[in-house]
Amino acid sequence: MWRKNIDALIEAALKEDMPAGDITSENIIPSDSISRAFIVAKEEGVLAGIYVAERVMKKIDRTVFFGIQKKDGEKLKRGDKIAALEGPSVSLLKGERTALNFLQRMSGIATITHKFVQVLEGKKTQVLDTRKTTPGLRNLEKYAVRMGGGMNHRSSLSDMVMIKDNHIKIVGSISEAVCAAKKKTKPGIKIEVETTDREEAEEALNSGADIVMLDNMPLSGMREVMKMLGGKVLVEVSGNIRLSNASKIADLGVDFISVGALTHSYKSLDISMEFID
Repeated sequence: MWRKNIDALIEAALKEDMPAGDITSENIIPSDSISRAFIVAKEEGVLAGIYVAERVMKKIDRTVFFGIQKKDGEKLKRGDKIAALEGPSVSLLKGERTALNFLQRMSGIATITHKFVQVLEGKKTQVLDTRKTTPGLRNLEKYAVRMGGGMNHRSSLSDMVMIKDNHIKIVGSISEAVCAAKKKTKPGIKIEVETTDREEAEEALNSGADIVMLDNMPLSGMREVMKMLGGKVLVEVSGNIRLSNASKIADLGVDFISVGALTHSYKSLDISMEFID
């Protein structure tokens, strides 16, 4: 299923990029021309997506040689050769942009994730992603988070119960929402409740939630809530988490920090394909 999903994404991307072929390469380069190239890191980061890039090339032309020199999850330095390619020049040119689009974006996500992991080194707090992903690309983006050393939160609305502010407004209270979830969901399904102050966090704890999320609370407020919750329930912190404040939040003893920016505000890693004369 994973392979099938990737193939569908690649096919859609290639169709978008060349609905009627590559009219530049196909018309100016001889069909029997063979080229060699390297995929090269232009800056430091963490690699993710090299197998997707390989699959792009194989989709275009199965005869293309794609020699992987760096694996997903490995750290990159400027100038590192990530892969060596050889094959029909037109095929390499057709796949260049699509392969790099996947590779640059996934590596950008892995890189920012790794920076958060480094900030939290030695602490028990783990870095989670969110559902704030590019539509259709969630599996790839969450894979990139794992390559950066982070953990995946729920992948879809079907994975776990997450009771947020709008659910509570409709149902009436945290207690009623948790009670309903416990009655109607399958055994083993985790229940998490989003809270914004001490009173809500206490209600979530007393209702039997498995995880209490502290959402957009000031550091002083989180510190006060953790005196009550510490050791009694898993605690996640979300909202306005940055590299500059992640360590201070982790020092409170929380179990998780969830960072939407991992998949919605990352910077693509600078990676290029360089042809050899």
